[in-house]
Amino acid sequence: MMKIAVAGVGYVGLVSALGFAYHGHTVTAVDLDKYKIAGLSAGVSPIFEPGLEELLQEQLAAGRIQFTTDGASAYSDADAIVIGVGTPENEDGSANLNAVYQVANEIGQNIQKDCLVIVKSTVPVGTNDSVEAIVKEALKNRAEVHVISNPEFLAQGSAVYDTLHGSRIIIGTDSEIAEAKMRTIYADYGQPIVVVSRKSAELVKYASNDFLALKISFVNEIANLCDILGADIEEVTEGMGYDARIGNSFLRAGIGYGGSCFPKDTKALHWLAEDHGFVLRTVEAAIKINEKQKYTLIHKLRKEMPHVAGKKIAVLGLTFKPGTDDLREAPSIPNIKVLQREGAIIQAYDPIAMDAVAAQLGDESMMKGSIEEALVGADACLIFTEWDEIRKISPDTFTRWMASPNVLDGRNCFNKYEMEAAGVVYQSIGRPLARVRQLQ
Repeated sequence: MMKIAVAGVGYVGLVSALGFAYHGHTVTAVDLDKYKIAGLSAGVSPIFEPGLEELLQEQLAAGRIQFTTDGASAYSDADAIVIGVGTPENEDGSANLNAVYQVANEIGQNIQKDCLVIVKSTVPVGTNDSVEAIVKEALKNRAEVHVISNPEFLAQGSAVYDTLHGSRIIIGTDSEIAEAKMRTIYADYGQPIVVVSRKSAELVKYASNDFLALKISFVNEIANLCDILGADIEEVTEGMGYDARIGNSFLRAGIGYGGSCFPKDTKALHWLAEDHGFVLRTVEAAIKINEKQKYTLIHKLRKEMPHVAGKKIAVLGLTFKPGTDDLREAPSIPNIKVLQREGAIIQAYDPIAMDAVAAQLGDESMMKGSIEEALVGADACLIFTEWDEIRKISPDTFTRWMASPNVLDGRNCFNKYEMEAAGVVYQSIGRPLARVRQLQ
């Protein structure tokens, strides 16, 4: 087993660190945020992710992981150092690599022996070459360093499962020594190991995420066409999903993708291609489609309710997907802002993210303590996140509590015929009803 240091305790760094500890390695996770480190040391995760806090507490109790702000000490005698810091989006859509390069410099200054430097952060093609140059330039001794691209494939809401039961492990290196050591690290993971060049490994990550974003954007376009033609997107995708070449995953229509990966990674790859004089037209289209798709519910609402000033609008679900507290690129936020500018009274509910949204928007009054409180007296209800709690709402709950049971469902949570039978004026994505009713 190896002694591994992990730089960064966000989604990538923290979940990866706990995965290494779970498989028996001795792990030290490093971050500059002393409050996060104190909480983690006490067994409290800064991230809401199913199973994450339990795994954290198990590994702390087993003595296989510790947390510190002292990177110099953690890096000095590590067998492997993992870079798992964030690569946020710059204003132009490119990836901000400042944190990656800062960590690389600190690693070079502090390592005292031969080690691996493993880049797990999502970075543009060629970044590992830059990391290697920075580390070696900062070296203060004759330590032999191998830089490896080792991208993660975690989905928010299932990150722990994805780490422990992933579909593959990508190792980007041309060094047989580095490959052997990486195989030792992952020996007990029980996942297929694919060894490629560093640049190919960097591109595998972007190509994988962007392909899924393309798939989502395509099905949303077909769903919008279903609304026009009278077809049902769920029937269409059921028929498509039986084709093994297509598969049935990522064929669920809705109001677009969000979170920390797809929006950022599509823009980063598009920017990288343009920077090299090449236009990825499919990725460019996905970005444009997704930006437009997030406002689908408001467009539907305006057709039937042109003026929302003074109207009570219930908003159910705030995070970009269920199973996470992540609000990055969540469609709920820009939609609420639009409705507020037009004078609507927002009554919102989410099982996890209400405090964070209230702080972000500077308005606590819109947050309600339950689904029923959010629906009371509402003239319309917009659904942005398919939490189980929301999917389990009975149709008569809308008719009982709302002033006008007008429901616009951005995640296709409900049976459209049951909603109509209960007297709900129901609109979803790509599933038009045979009988069209007008919102009051």
